[in-house]
Amino acid sequence: MDGSAGRGLRVAVAGTGAFGRNHLRVYQELAAEGVTLAAAIEPDDERAAEVAEKYDVPVFASVEDALQADLKLDAASVSAPTVYHHAIAGELLAAGVDCLVEKPLAATLAEADELIALSEKYERILQVGHLERFNPAVLAIEPKLTRPMFFEAHRLSVFTPRSLDVDVVLDLMIHDLDIVLTFAKSPVREVRAVGLPVLSPKVDIANVRVEFESGCVANFTASRVSTERVRKLRFFEPRQYVSIDYARRDLLVIAIDPEFSIEKAMALGAASGFQEGLPGLSFTKPEVTPGEPLKLEIASFLDSVRSRREPRVTARQGREALALALEIQRAMVEHAGKTGIGDFFLAG
Repeated sequence: MDGSAGRGLRVAVAGTGAFGRNHLRVYQELAAEGVTLAAAIEPDDERAAEVAEKYDVPVFASVEDALQADLKLDAASVSAPTVYHHAIAGELLAAGVDCLVEKPLAATLAEADELIALSEKYERILQVGHLERFNPAVLAIEPKLTRPMFFEAHRLSVFTPRSLDVDVVLDLMIHDLDIVLTFAKSPVREVRAVGLPVLSPKVDIANVRVEFESGCVANFTASRVSTERVRKLRFFEPRQYVSIDYARRDLLVIAIDPEFSIEKAMALGAASGFQEGLPGLSFTKPEVTPGEPLKLEIASFLDSVRSRREPRVTARQGREALALALEIQRAMVEHAGKTGIGDFFLAG
């Protein structure tokens, strides 16, 4: 299958729930670029029938059935619930199929390690679906980073029955954990966390403080029981503040002039009546190239499939985000025990 660089690619989607159908849509939209949506894998009969009709592809109840059909698959998206990632991706990798696995990579670190080992043994591409890495605002600011030292991440969502197999940390917060780990480029020193189940059996709202060996600090808030939708990351670097709005896919950068002093700024500002704000601060909105993050993610994955280059989001990076998420879960349990809410917490 490594001869894919000179020909079209045949792909499948394993798991056709809400997000899996987005993968199906994007692969179909890439038909003009030599991508053939060859199959879907879906054990639910009703959902399988809907997918077969809408996307005009064969739908198989299992990976085994799909592989026995000899579809000559080059690649697949794994968008089934997290608990099935290891089994599905493992079978595909062993069959020589490159995989894009939705976040989190697996349910446990042991499972993640096994998938990494399989990808290396069979020389397969294994990319993790950390979608915000392909957000146009993130792509625009990442090359310009200097030394981020403080992060504030807020990811709030209204309640839906989607992804209730995992808690809010693995469902929502893990996006921001991956971005901050990528930007901070430093090992984690300490994690403090509090979380509570509200409407589901698992933690639905969480607040986390992470300190890195570099001295960088990050605060994360995630909720899937909010009355509003918020997806923002703000961070400070020496002489610069950056605000990313993931939903709007835009940036605001506030830079401080190297000659800035509060005394000078106040004097100049007073002379002008502060009509142009505080002198010494520049407000800019860097240009962001428009694009749908999922389409950019899948295009990047397929480029790795064709070129055999390392994916933009590697399996080891996915493991690192998973490791931090699991450490946060442990910290939440510890906090619940210390504060006397353990019974309520564990009852979830």
